[in-house]
Amino acid sequence: MQRDVAMILYSNAVSGIMVSVITSTLLVFAFDDPVTNAFQLMWWLGMTTLLTLRMVDVIWWKTKLKQTEFDGKKAVNHFILGVNPTAIMWAIYLVYMAMHNDGIELTTTVIAIASMAGGATSILAAHKKTALFFSFILLAPGSLALLLSGTFAFELLGVLGFSFCIVMVLISNKAANFTRQTLFLKNENATLVQQMEEKVKQRTQKIYELSNLDPLTGLYNRAAFLSHLKSVIEKSNETFALLFIDLDDFKKINDSIGHKAGDLILRDSAARLNQDKQSSQLVCRWGGDEFLIALFDVDEAAAMKKSLQLIAQLSEPHNFENSLLTVGATIGIALYPDHATTEESLIQAADMAMYFQKKQARSTVGVFSEKMEKLYSHELHLKNGLTKASENQQLRLVFQPLVSSKNHKTVAFEALIRWKINGENITPDEFITIAEQYGLIHEIGAWVLKNACIEASKWDKSLQLSVCVNVSVIQFKEDDFIDIIEEALTISNLPAKLLHIEITESVFSADTSTILNQVKRLQARGIEVSIDDFGTGYSSLSAMQDLGVNMVKIDRSFVNNLQGNGRAIISAVMDIASSLDFLVVAEGVETEEQAQELALLGVDFLQGYYFSKPLEIEDIPSFLTK
Repeated sequence: MQRDVAMILYSNAVSGIMVSVITSTLLVFAFDDPVTNAFQLMWWLGMTTLLTLRMVDVIWWKTKLKQTEFDGKKAVNHFILGVNPTAIMWAIYLVYMAMHNDGIELTTTVIAIASMAGGATSILAAHKKTALFFSFILLAPGSLALLLSGTFAFELLGVLGFSFCIVMVLISNKAANFTRQTLFLKNENATLVQQMEEKVKQRTQKIYELSNLDPLTGLYNRAAFLSHLKSVIEKSNETFALLFIDLDDFKKINDSIGHKAGDLILRDSAARLNQDKQSSQLVCRWGGDEFLIALFDVDEAAAMKKSLQLIAQLSEPHNFENSLLTVGATIGIALYPDHATTEESLIQAADMAMYFQKKQARSTVGVFSEKMEKLYSHELHLKNGLTKASENQQLRLVFQPLVSSKNHKTVAFEALIRWKINGENITPDEFITIAEQYGLIHEIGAWVLKNACIEASKWDKSLQLSVCVNVSVIQFKEDDFIDIIEEALTISNLPAKLLHIEITESVFSADTSTILNQVKRLQARGIEVSIDDFGTGYSSLSAMQDLGVNMVKIDRSFVNNLQGNGRAIISAVMDIASSLDFLVVAEGVETEEQAQELALLGVDFLQGYYFSKPLEIEDIPSFLTK
């Protein structure tokens, strides 16, 4: 392309130079003006020298370079190096004459230079920037000088000069675009003829990559893997194992450190999965941080062994910006044809095995079973039901009393959610986990808070009974959690001091600063905060001290073991409570002996079936009266 531009420019160069020589000589020597003669002579000598150098350059190009594979860009730059100064010299001449001459010579100069500007539109059309510059610089400065002359006739001539300048620039632009398009088509056709086979090969490879390979990892993409797997199933009767691999803790790194780190881990993981690739396996990036491997000529034991090797490889650290990042991997295995006979159902079975294995123990291997399928179907049924549970009025609240250990007087009720679908009661332990997993806990949690506050506002105000509401850690960490609390209090008109928020010990595994901030905001509002199921999770004394909660609820497992180690643990909790200034509730109290023992240990409040099972809303007034 650049060589073609140089060919056109240099082929027109001689005529352009000769026109400049003739025009400059006539303008300088055809008129005699003592005011301008000295300038004109010096200018002419400079212009003649410049044009001579340009002619030498043209001759050198035609004799030395034209027939060679010369550097087109360099040749064009040589040409421009002569043309642009020529345009500037003409601009200087016209400006000077406009300022120091007011006769026929000035008019002749304007006409001559305008004519050269018109000729440049075709001679320099091969190089757009030069063509535009040449047309503009020849006329614009001189036309401006004429406009500033103060003489009406010359001002009018300046207007005409500017108008002609604009027209020439537009024509130059159009001619340059046309020439460039012509050259482009010429070279494109030549390239297609010369390199057709290579381009076809490259494009075929590109099409293959776009349609078959994942752009980040270079592994088979979903469509290609399904096609290959389908082909294997249709054309062969051999058994094989399908591994569904999901990286553990990838999302945490991707979200906290950034997608650059995430992409590095995905590429490294793909390379590790593919490092011993043979004809006996297919490897695919299924999507996100999920990968598939089809292993041929293996049984369940061999697939398990290979999976454990892959987990070890994937768990090795990744180097990222002088840091070591580590992720694990959980793998689910499905066997063909034992577990499924189509590619889609086989992948679903392996995915199901991975999912259930991740729930039980991350970074391990699980093999598909029919029990998993039933559990998955049941879970899917519950998930679909939960999406419309509140809308279909399937959710309800029951309330279990908390009593004073001293006189067994009711001081609060804990709100507990119940769900009944198609006549079947689903336990909270079952459906709350599903709600958290599928992002439904926010809506359900907000429903519980609002309705618990509404019901509590109906209780006898003279009793000053509090309502305790369990909150998911996921919900507790949300930015709008405080807003949801405020809305529930506003709708119900319940005093904030009568609302207790209960969170499980799992909050200690989360971002402590975020949890601490939420606790302080609630307490500033007058709401008390409790730690539920204390002693079974992640709590530490330092974290407890920092959070400064109002109350802890000792898990029922320690109450049930009062005759064993439970008593010692509860005593220790009471000592800590005394030091950190929080109250203690014992859950799961089922006998009078337990109630008496806990009271002697100093536990503040008791809760359990000994006092009452969870009550339906309509039964609360009679319970309080009794």
